[in-house]
Order: sequence, then structure tokens, then C-alpha cells
Amino acid sequence: MPNTLARPPKKQHNFRRVAILFAGGPAPAANAVISTAAVSFLRNDVEVLGIKHGYSNLMQFGPDRPMELGRDYIMLDHQALSRSRAQQGIMIGTARANPGKQVSHPDHLKDPERSAPLQTTYDALCSLGVDALISIGGDDTLKTANKFKLFQETLPEGSHKIPVVHLPKTIDNDYMGIDFTFGYFTAVDFLAGEVRNLLYDAEAGQAYFLVECMGRSAGWLPYGTAIAGEASLVISVEDIIGDYVGKEEEVDGRTKKVMNVDKVVDRIVKTMLAREAEGKKFGVVILAEGLAEMLPPEYLEGIKRDDHGHISITEVSLGRQFAKWISKRYEEQTGRSRKVTGLQLGYEARCSKPHAFDVMLGSQLGVGAYRALVEEGLNGVMVSVSGQLNLHYVAFENLVDPETLVTVVRYINPMSDFHRLARFLETYIND
Repeated sequence: MPNTLARPPKKQHNFRRVAILFAGGPAPAANAVISTAAVSFLRNDVEVLGIKHGYSNLMQFGPDRPMELGRDYIMLDHQALSRSRAQQGIMIGTARANPGKQVSHPDHLKDPERSAPLQTTYDALCSLGVDALISIGGDDTLKTANKFKLFQETLPEGSHKIPVVHLPKTIDNDYMGIDFTFGYFTAVDFLAGEVRNLLYDAEAGQAYFLVECMGRSAGWLPYGTAIAGEASLVISVEDIIGDYVGKEEEVDGRTKKVMNVDKVVDRIVKTMLAREAEGKKFGVVILAEGLAEMLPPEYLEGIKRDDHGHISITEVSLGRQFAKWISKRYEEQTGRSRKVTGLQLGYEARCSKPHAFDVMLGSQLGVGAYRALVEEGLNGVMVSVSGQLNLHYVAFENLVDPETLVTVVRYINPMSDFHRLARFLETYIND
């Protein structure tokens, strides 16, 4: 009978020093992931470096700017990790710097100019004596981790190789290869509380709030928030099908849907009128922020884009814009006015205090980084969990398109029970 209280035995390995970095937007339980990954290595006699602010400092490395302790990285020792698992924030910071920005095809990795930032990143890690890299981040960071792995395959024979393992992070929960990402449930709970507060406010003033909720590529966060927060209606990118599509455009070789704004506005007004028939002259409607990407081109002129090609959604003010359209349409159809206030929610949730489930999930992912590298000897995998937090590992090539090097978004299936749950709970309309 095995001793279930015995600590897992140490494994033989050749790792002396590993690096951990966090990139992209924050998420609750980030420190659970970082600290448990670090302590797993420390307890097996491996030094751990925390690279500060994603790839940004690594990309600035050079003869006249060596990596500097405190400025560019910190030592994650037992003292630094004390009682850090449930702390808010990100102990090593984050950034959206992208060393793979100019690489969109495997052939680009052989182009010294396009791959120069990846070479700089590699050189910076080598200068620190790093034997493995643990990457924590969203789908864009996964793309970067994959490009970093592929770049090393182009290096001369005998070059030092740095295996990379990726840990999935996003409050949007739109990751292929894992059911739920750490921080998602904490973010949903926080935002649902905000929506419930707005419902009381709306009821008191017989008004509506139109909430633009984080959820760029898929609707998991808006839908979870609507279900838990008792919103009146939720619309996400998955819902822009059929009559709600105005036209389709070709952008960078991909088909992009353009929203039929009038149809979406009409759908929201129908919900308002249906609620009035039930004696409810108030409500909260949630729109996924990713709907901004589907607006007709004239609404997106002059909007900035980041290193990954995404528009600056905050500059669009989707909620406020729709609030104006809805207020006007409601008055046209009823002859009455109804106050509709647009606002944005999301940033408030990204560093909120993590719930126990997210701490447990994040901790398993952190430990999974150690187990993938040391126990399994893996390289180029994303750590995942299923069931009762059972670990498994998904190869990058199963998550990233081999030609475009782009990740695949995990959308809500419009006919899934999760999607239909929201429809059952909303005010019914005969649409």
C-alpha cells in the first residue's frame, strides 16, 4: 500500500536555473501560479528567476544593456514567496511586448531581421544561465512561446537549447486545450456583483445600464457575468450570425464579420419592451467588448492597434455608443424616453482577490510546469487540467496553426447548454 502522505520523490535532472515570465493582461491567482511553480523548483535544488514585465526587458538586452538584478529580474527564493499564493497582483509584473511580432510564417524564423527580437530574447536568457523558460499568459503569449521554441530549432547544431513550457492565463476563458483558465471564476464573481449593484440602481431610477464587458474574442466572461449577475440580456461575438451580420470582409486573408448594428439595437429594444410587459422598466444589458471589432469600418477609423494587431477597445466606447443608439430607437418606437447609460467593466476584476478555486487551479498549473519539465522531460507544451484538477500536457502544434502560427480561439458553441442557459434566464421575447 503506497504512503499517500509521502512527498513525491526528487527526480534526476540537469536544470540549474529556470526563468518564469508573465505576459499580457493580469488575472486573479497570478501569484498562485508563479509561486507554486517557483517553489516546486526550489525544493528540488533549482534556482528560479522572475523575469520582470514580460518580454519587455529581455528585448532590450545588448552589450550596452546587460540584464540587471532588481531592474530586469528578481530571484524567487523562499523568502520572496512567503504567503504569496493568495496575494493580489503579479509579483513579477507584466507587459504586452511581443518578440515574435514580425514572424507570421515558419520561414520568417530564418530571416535575421524578422527574428532579431527572438534572438535578443534568447541571448538575454542565455546571459542569465537559464536552462528552461516558463511562460504564463494568454493566446498571444502562447504564440510567442511557440515561436521561441521554433526559433531555437533554427540555431546552429550544438547551441544551448532552452525548453519552454506555457501556462494558460486569461479571464476571457477562450483557450483551446483547457476547460477553464485561472482567474475566470474570480473575475465572473466580481463582475456579477457589479452587475447586481447596477440592477438595484436601474430599478430605483427606472433606467437601463448598457455594460461593455471584457471578452474580446469569445463570450465566456460576458455570459458568465450575465448568468451570475442576473443581467437582462447578454450579446457576444458568437451571437453575430444570421440577420445580425451586415456583411463580411476579407482582412489579412481571413473573413471578418461586420455587425448589422440596426438589428442588434432592435434586439435590445425588444428586450426592454418585453420587460415592460412584465412590469419591469429597468435592466442591465451586457455587451462583449469584442463586438467593437465587428463594428462597420467607419466607426473604427483612427483607432490604435497594439503589437498583436488588436484595436484599442477603450477608444471605441462601445457601451456608450450603443446606449445612444438604443435610447434613440426606444423613443422612436414608443414615443417615450428611457435613460440608458453606457459603461465599461472588466479592468476592476483583473487583480481582484482570487477565490479558492482559482488559487487551487493556478497552483496545479504552477506545479504542472515543474512536472512537465523535470518529471516528463517535455518541451513545447501547454500545461492543462481536467476533472479533479488532473494534469495533462498539450503540444504547441495542437494549439497553433503550423502555417500562420496563430492560435485557435475557443468560442462558446451557440447551441451548447452553457449558451442556452443564458437564454433561459433572460426575459423571453418572440424573436
